[in-house]
Amino acid sequence: MPTGRPKRMELVLTVDARAHLDALAKARSLPHGVVRRAQIILASATGESNTAIARRLKLSLPTVGLWRERYHRHGLPALYGEARPGRPRHHDDERVATLLTKTLRTRPRHATHWSVRQIAQETGIPRSTVQRYLSLFGVQPHRQRSFKLSTDPFFVEKVRDVVGLYLNPPENALVLCVDEKSQIQALERTQPVLPMGLGYVEGVTHDYRRHGTTTLFAALNVANGEVLTRCQARHRHQEFLAFLRQVDRSVPANLDVHLILDNYATHKHPKVRAWLAARPRYHLHYTPTYASWLNQVERWFGLITQQAIRRGSFRTVRELIHQIETFVQHYNQHRRPFVWTATAASILNKLERLCHVISGTQH
Repeated sequence: MPTGRPKRMELVLTVDARAHLDALAKARSLPHGVVRRAQIILASATGESNTAIARRLKLSLPTVGLWRERYHRHGLPALYGEARPGRPRHHDDERVATLLTKTLRTRPRHATHWSVRQIAQETGIPRSTVQRYLSLFGVQPHRQRSFKLSTDPFFVEKVRDVVGLYLNPPENALVLCVDEKSQIQALERTQPVLPMGLGYVEGVTHDYRRHGTTTLFAALNVANGEVLTRCQARHRHQEFLAFLRQVDRSVPANLDVHLILDNYATHKHPKVRAWLAARPRYHLHYTPTYASWLNQVERWFGLITQQAIRRGSFRTVRELIHQIETFVQHYNQHRRPFVWTATAASILNKLERLCHVISGTQH
């Protein structure tokens, strides 16, 4: 009968197994336990003793032996551990599917959408469980997002034209996204602002005094992100022509100018057309109707609204204009162009999917 200490089992790794273990041992996104187990097996395969491995990795000797044995018996899957015992689920897949279907496909009789409390009463599932499942599957019946489909008969052609300028701009030319943000109000809060503090947000009064409006004309250089602006009291074709003359003075005479505009009547006024016709270097590209999101300057209008206008308090229009000019000056000093990645094909495919959803023919 053999006596003495049992012989230590030898671990022999195939090329694929070693490569897999190397990847696990160097991973930064996996659980720490899985990484440690892979390191144990790799060290054991090189002939390092359990004691040396435990000392180097700061583990107990039984832990090293446990994972060596599990790997020897079950291979790579053993490193991920075993399913631990726990309380069984109270709601099976069918009941969860019924909850989601009811939330997505039906409405309560006396409301426009389900709340967590209402759907819990309807299905008999506890509110906390309903909340957990809705969050897990990203179902948000309390929220709504607006949209508008373009009815422009030349939608496809215009999308390809504008996106083509973004992704493949012409040589010896400047691409400018031009638009105006009209009726910016100089609003003065009736009481001082309560400053933000630890545990509470900035407070402003709900009412205000109006001190007039201004219109911000802007031209965004697609290549470098620089913005040329002009504030005017009104937004007629006269003011738009004055802004175009400012653009004309700012652009070198040897460059063609491609203007991306929306379909606002001011942009198509006969006097504007005549001014542009007298200058052959200007080329107009109109976005489709109800598709202002194609014009990059709209994203910049969102930035200046969020960071300089919406939360301001202005006693005069002059103060509002000064705030706008200050923001523009600082923005141009640290300008960065917007990175446009959507192709015309991806936009049209997304629109097609949306139409299928609206018509109820999605697969």
